[in-house]
Amino acid sequence: MTDPASFDRHGPVLPVSPVVLSVPHAGRDYPLPLRAALRVPLASLLPLEDRHADRLALAARGAETLLVANRARAWIDLNRAEHERDPRIDEGATPIPEGAMSLKLRSGLGLVPRRAGGADLWRRRFADEEVRQRIERDHRPYHAAIEAELAAARDRFGVAVLLDIHSMPPLASGGARIVIGDRFGRSAAARFVGRIEGAVHAAGIRAAVNTPYAGGHVLDRHADPAANIHAIQIEIDRSLYLDRRRDLPGPGFEPAAALLRRIIDAVADEAVPLAAAAQ
Repeated sequence: MTDPASFDRHGPVLPVSPVVLSVPHAGRDYPLPLRAALRVPLASLLPLEDRHADRLALAARGAETLLVANRARAWIDLNRAEHERDPRIDEGATPIPEGAMSLKLRSGLGLVPRRAGGADLWRRRFADEEVRQRIERDHRPYHAAIEAELAAARDRFGVAVLLDIHSMPPLASGGARIVIGDRFGRSAAARFVGRIEGAVHAAGIRAAVNTPYAGGHVLDRHADPAANIHAIQIEIDRSLYLDRRRDLPGPGFEPAAALLRRIIDAVADEAVPLAAAAQ
């Protein structure tokens, strides 16, 4: 039996839209070596999942290209850079003094996550070769695919916009239910963020920009606004589309998918003038 594909690609061979969709954290493939190394029940890894964000993106997608990671985030986090390796569990990581670690590494959320839901996950450290294989087989191919799809969209339309779809736990009472991340203005033109905010507000839902999620490695690696390649992270409150147990799609799934569809349409509409100017 062969392993499932690292990720799935949905869409025509040639792009029909300047918008490209990515879902890097909804994978539910937990390989046997991962399960064998766990010190906690498999269910303890669920907080790391963007639970069913892939189904939401598939429901919202029209003809846009969509890339969906299948490997679980606990196996390798595609929204972390290759060098964000945690020396506490990774034999190949560069030793880093505690005070010099990024907040994500200190929290146990590196390239291979160390913690989830407040619990330490692994019964052993991982050899350098184990992590390198995950990088070569899963991390690099996914990012190479994003790069290729954005290049194809930009070549055809003169502009490309990546929407990186995530989900988040509910924020504090009264907090935003959609968080738009653009790396504090570095990864996308403000006009795209403005159109997304408008679509969310028109639905009567509160949105925030960059707080508390500004985007991660996917945006840092692929955004190049000066070259007409923009990238925006969309965090969607799981209570908008999952059931009360946050396990399966709930009664809000179809309205949430319709809202994501309107967001995609708004971004594509905003890209039209840029595409026309590039002709």
